[in-house]
Amino acid sequence: MNRLAIFLIRIYKRWISPILPPSCRFHPSCSEYAMQAFQEYDFLSATYLSTKRILKCNPLFAAGDDPLPPNPRRN
Repeated sequence: MNRLAIFLIRIYKRWISPILPPSCRFHPSCSEYAMQAFQEYDFLSATYLSTKRILKCNPLFAAGDDPLPPNPRRN
């Protein structure tokens, strides 16, 4: 499932993101954050982290650096 999610994010980054105005308030961008999450975490954890991040991408939350937290299950 993670590979499918990464594939879909790559399609978004290649074909959809370039036609939209820049709007992500964080570094790394929300799509890059999601890509990293699916590379580091299991599917459910990555989906949770990505959704949480996308929901924070609005004026109610402070912008800036928001790196992916380290995966405690990975050494």
